[in-house]
Amino acid sequence: MRFLFSLSLVASVAVGALASSSSDLKIDVTLPVECDRKTAKGDNIQVHYRGTLASNGKKFDASYDRGTPLSFKLGGGQVIKGWDQGLLDMCIGEKRTLTVPPEYGYGNRGVGPIPAGSTLVFETELIGIKGVPKPESIVTKATSSASSAASEAASEASETAEKATANVAEKIASKVGEAAEVVGTLLVDTDDVQDHNEL
Repeated sequence: MRFLFSLSLVASVAVGALASSSSDLKIDVTLPVECDRKTAKGDNIQVHYRGTLASNGKKFDASYDRGTPLSFKLGGGQVIKGWDQGLLDMCIGEKRTLTVPPEYGYGNRGVGPIPAGSTLVFETELIGIKGVPKPESIVTKATSSASSAASEAASEASETAEKATANVAEKIASKVGEAAEVVGTLLVDTDDVQDHNEL
């Protein structure tokens, strides 16, 4: 009996851990940007977005389609909790993908084309912060994945160059060998036609 109780306790802890890990807001910065002023709670911001259902990738809304970003007060409860938290500390021009579980979205109620209990995926782009001048140019940061991809590409390019150089050297050596044979044959042939008056 004690074993079954322990087993059910372990199972409930495991289920609880799985539930909490799947209910976390996920923030992926897809275009990191450098700036002096990032978004803060209370800012009035403008955001372009595209919203899809995590379950099937179906788009349910997009400000890009309307050509007008959404304006709202960050942290003021005017939007879903996933946005109030997921768009903090963001630079103008920065892009993020927010994976919003139901606890940070619409919960267990359906809203329009969004079924109850849905995990939502938003591709977002910060267009502006009211009262903060837009930068003259957007300065993107190099990410570790971008720099590792660049070093991988450089390594591949180096290997390709080495192979090409080896192939060229091999071809040159082959042609030099052929030329040496031709010169050797010419020398032998010309040597035969010369008079040997030294005897």
